[in-house]
Amino acid sequence: MDLLELGKDPAQARIVVAMSGGVDSSAAAAMVARAGYETIGVTLRLYDAGAASARPGTCCAGRDVYDARRVADSLGIPHYVLDYEDRFRAAVIEDFADAYARGETPIPCVRCNQRIKFRDLLGTARELGADALVTGHYAQIEFGPDGPELHRGAEAARDQSYFLFATTREQMAVLRFPLGSMEKARTRELATQFGLRVADKRDSQDICFVADGSYARVVEAVRPGAAEEGAIVDLGGTVLGRHAGIINFTVGQRRGLGLGGRCDDAVPLYVIRLEAESRRVVVGPGEALFERGLKLRGVNWLGEDEALRTGSHVTVKIRSAAPAVPAIVRGVRGGGAEVTFEEPQAGVAPGQACVFYDGTRVLGGGWIERDAAARAA
Repeated sequence: MDLLELGKDPAQARIVVAMSGGVDSSAAAAMVARAGYETIGVTLRLYDAGAASARPGTCCAGRDVYDARRVADSLGIPHYVLDYEDRFRAAVIEDFADAYARGETPIPCVRCNQRIKFRDLLGTARELGADALVTGHYAQIEFGPDGPELHRGAEAARDQSYFLFATTREQMAVLRFPLGSMEKARTRELATQFGLRVADKRDSQDICFVADGSYARVVEAVRPGAAEEGAIVDLGGTVLGRHAGIINFTVGQRRGLGLGGRCDDAVPLYVIRLEAESRRVVVGPGEALFERGLKLRGVNWLGEDEALRTGSHVTVKIRSAAPAVPAIVRGVRGGGAEVTFEEPQAGVAPGQACVFYDGTRVLGGGWIERDAAARAA
């Protein structure tokens, strides 16, 4: 059985599996090995193992590296640990800190996939002569008449296609996601059947390198001085209070404003935008969050239809957990795009991604720009 649709006998194929030490990548490795492929497990050490080893819900450090090795040993496959800590800091952690300092809300998981797993690790897999790189992502790659296509995972609650929008077609040709067609409960069942000790291990939570849940503390450690005080103002510029740094806020936030969360003791206040240059946090009523559209930079197009560049009706997600909503996407010069929503949407946050879909298929996506949205009337 050609589990990975490589078009060749599994016994003649070499597969590299990215093993984080969690149940998903471990189950994926077991599926590949038991299907008869020559399987090599690779684990990336991405950040300080000591800081993460005692905290549950992490990946790629400390205990997780040990768990990955134990799984590889139980499967009888070779296992290598690659120290990518310097690369990860430069490509993901520093980018994360810089984005927060600019008043954006970054998505480090996208950067990790884009710059570490599907660039650096994929390069290592090629050096090892691998026919494919397998990961435990809940997404699907299908091969259409024009080549590989990225699709949502079968279980909506686990779908990770949003975080994979920056994957290129060339990368998709050698990537495989064997868990994408199943639900998480089935993955755990398989892990139990395979006798994997991580079958009941809890999922990784939040951002792996944020050890105590404080994003601001990470930003301050990487970019000292980023947490400069400033004013909290209303939409008219009236000063309502002070804050300890824009890195403590994101668009749409209501709690933690230090203003009691209300204006005139009646109207709830939300963060409408962050002005990094003046260090101002602009707040206002919920209706001020709604936008008619947005602009994107760094767009990765995965659809072959040229209409995407000239104006195409699609659905889009502006946050990973948000529902997909109807919109028109139009490419612009410089590798960007403009998105117009069918109905105004709330909480458009610079630094987040906007990903385009046609049904289950990912057509592309890009990064939401600052000062890019058109306010709803």
